[in-house]
Amino acid sequence: MMLLRRPFFSSYKGSSFASSSLCAVDDRRDGGGAVAEEDDDRWSTMLPELMEEIIKRVESSEERWPLRRSVVACACVCRHWREVTTGVVRPPLESGTITFPSSLKEPGPRGHPMQCFIKRNKKTSTYYLYLSLTQTFADKGKFLLAAKRFRCGAHTEYIISLDADDLSQGSNAYVGKLRSNFLGTKFTIYDSRPPYSGAKALSCRTSRRFPSKQISPQVPAGNFEIGKVSYKFNLVKTRGPRRMMCTMRCPPAQTPIIDEDPKSTSSPEAVSRPVVLKNKAPRWHEHLQCWCLNFHGRVTVASVKNFQLAAAAVDPSQSGSTGDEETVLLQFGKVGDDMFTMDYRQPLSAFQAFAICLTSFGTKLACE
Repeated sequence: MMLLRRPFFSSYKGSSFASSSLCAVDDRRDGGGAVAEEDDDRWSTMLPELMEEIIKRVESSEERWPLRRSVVACACVCRHWREVTTGVVRPPLESGTITFPSSLKEPGPRGHPMQCFIKRNKKTSTYYLYLSLTQTFADKGKFLLAAKRFRCGAHTEYIISLDADDLSQGSNAYVGKLRSNFLGTKFTIYDSRPPYSGAKALSCRTSRRFPSKQISPQVPAGNFEIGKVSYKFNLVKTRGPRRMMCTMRCPPAQTPIIDEDPKSTSSPEAVSRPVVLKNKAPRWHEHLQCWCLNFHGRVTVASVKNFQLAAAAVDPSQSGSTGDEETVLLQFGKVGDDMFTMDYRQPLSAFQAFAICLTSFGTKLACE
């Protein structure tokens, strides 16, 4: 019997999603690493109605981190508590909150953007994604994901992980990667788990399948292509910012909260069509003599890396097709020497938004 005592954010250092109460439960393990059966029975025999009422009150009273760690602790008590918690806690699309690791691969909020920021370490070529806890740029934030840049022959790869200290593709915390061409103008985004049933993983020796205990223990991890990002060449060197286009296979609107059964993974028909995003064209400000976009106070430093992505225009002849060129689905901009803001919303997930933003780092002589 698999009991989730340490599946959420126990690998995080410093800003772990696990609470002290969760750690206390972890200490009651037997010699084989499983929690003693009598301890599990003690918690699981509680009346389901009482369990649900407890979790509802915890959920409603702790909307923001760091207090939200108690919701994670409730889900880690035993299997029955986990089942009740998954039925109470709403996904980011509805609640606007990130609770479990799987929330990082679920669509963002519908009505407002999820505000995050990225810290860069140039010396180690690492990037850290944090959830903003306040409206200022001074808060420490809640650690979500980390990425490290590697040079692989003529290509560059960014390994994305749940663990800030374990950034390897063979790690249990591995959630996906980003791979670029030689010029750094075209990128492919890979997810560690299949986006739909029957999806084929990238077939190469370095992308072998391995067990992932963090996002979805029952689904073997690999590298499954979920999106592409390309930057348009600027051969005549005209003035202006970079022009980019993204094609993403976004997660479905309704997904399980913590773990999912591979038999119930969405079929290709159930997954929405790939979403095409384009950067919004800035306007030239004659007085300031620069290109300008309205970031609503979330960007304070002019940079060629700054961008806003919106849904590209679609063919109106296609039934059921929708497009909104005005709504910004992802914006990324500089606020310090090594600090950048990242705001995303539905249909993108935090993982996808982070991967797209990583493509903006680095010099692109062919595009500037």
